Amino acid sequence: MSEPWQTILTLAAGLATGVLSGMFGVGGAVVSTPAIRVLGATPLEAIGSTIPSIVPSAVSGSLRYRREGLIIGRVACWTLAAGLAATVVGALLAGTVPGEGHLLMIFTAALLAFTAYRLALTPRSLPSPAPKHSPADVEDPVGDLATPTADLARAHDDEPERSPPLERRDEVWRLALIGVGAGAVSGLLGIGGGVLMVPAFASWVRLTVKESVATSLVCVGALAVPGMITHAVLGNIDWAFAIPLAIAVIPGAQLGAYLAIRSSERGLRLTVAIGLGSIALVYGVGEILALVV
Repeated sequence: MSEPWQTILTLAAGLATGVLSGMFGVGGAVVSTPAIRVLGATPLEAIGSTIPSIVPSAVSGSLRYRREGLIIGRVACWTLAAGLAATVVGALLAGTVPGEGHLLMIFTAALLAFTAYRLALTPRSLPSPAPKHSPADVEDPVGDLATPTADLARAHDDEPERSPPLERRDEVWRLALIGVGAGAVSGLLGIGGGVLMVPAFASWVRLTVKESVATSLVCVGALAVPGMITHAVLGNIDWAFAIPLAIAVIPGAQLGAYLAIRSSERGLRLTVAIGLGSIALVYGVGEILALVV
């Protein structure tokens, strides 16, 4: 493939990467990594070369979410405090895994499939509290002489009450475990760690999906920095891929964040699950064939 076409297609992959990053909070490398593999990058180059694009896409998307007040600072800070060192360890281990990078790609696909499954599940909710009864619910001794006000009170009490939101679980140890896992995944697989953080924040910490995506995106950007430095030192970054990706993700992330903010919670959850599940299927089958053939 000629160099101009490679650059154009890399820019297109970067734009799609930015949209995915801003909308799903997963760093976007789940698109750019297999894309530049098709364009000629080796498995380790595909892991390393996508990381420089994670930082600008995360910053771009996070600025949009910050204006909406969706970033949970405490969760982001404690997750990052535990995850930054794990990112370096993961990056150092990337070259030691057998299979010339193919096994890492297959593991990435499995992680994406698990993320899709977790997000597709209906979030748990607390049982609705027993309806409160007003004095109007007590049998009226005058029968037909009940006032219209009492009738309205009965009608209001008959309406089902919505379940209260689940209490947030943001203990330091819980956030630290998420940070270590996300950091290791970020460095090892080059996909930002958001594939772990988004479902963990939504299911384990009990943030809303939009808060999970927004907070994950902040963490994804910060976790990418030590991983990028480590992969650059190890020579795993091909800048012919990395630079076009880093440029194109910026407008894409703004668009993705806009789409996520305008989506309903259920709609966003299902969109993320279907999108990541489809990528996992294509991604996994392609890498298994490359490993076997």
